[in-house]
Amino acid sequence: MDEKYGFTLTPRDRLVRAWQNAAELVRDFETYAKEEEMPPEASALFERCAKEQAKQAASFLTLLKQYG
Repeated sequence: MDEKYGFTLTPRDRLVRAWQNAAELVRDFETYAKEEEMPPEASALFERCAKEQAKQAASFLTLLKQYG
């Protein structure tokens, strides 16, 4: 238990938060990649990052489903 705040973060809590963060980054990176003023090399980088982050989000979700 966290003495300062009076609650405990479980492994499942942390997995949920990690999955949410990863999913949010996917959305952000996809949005950045599609911005009209984005230079092509930056757009390509954001697109690659979105795909990599999507894989991480899927991994978190797979593990999260095991926790029920």
